[in-house]
Amino acid sequence: MSRRASLPGASELFRLTSSPALEPVPPVEVPKPADERGRLERTGAARRGSGRQKHDSKITVYVSGDELVAMEQARLALRAQHGLVIDRGRLVREAVAVLLADFEQHGPDSVLVQRLRAHELDPEEVAGS
Repeated sequence: MSRRASLPGASELFRLTSSPALEPVPPVEVPKPADERGRLERTGAARRGSGRQKHDSKITVYVSGDELVAMEQARLALRAQHGLVIDRGRLVREAVAVLLADFEQHGPDSVLVQRLRAHELDPEEVAGS
């Protein structure tokens, strides 16, 4: 009698299975107020982050330790307070989508332009405002 354990073969480990629990659930759309939805769709600013999918482009972004901690705190708050389990990549893609939508809709008055202009000012002026 062999003392080796009987293990499943590769064909058993990697076979296709289907289960109702494994099938994707269609996303639930949260309705926006009609006036806001119409305004965003008319301006083309109804951007969405790309979510969980295979992405064909990659960039590397360096962040400070404080920025990374803030992102992790936001990710954990989304999970704890809103039941949204996301990774850092999804958080960044959604943040970029929101920022670009705001820029497209508001142009020179967008948050992006205002923040970039504030960083161009003298550091003493930024601290004083």
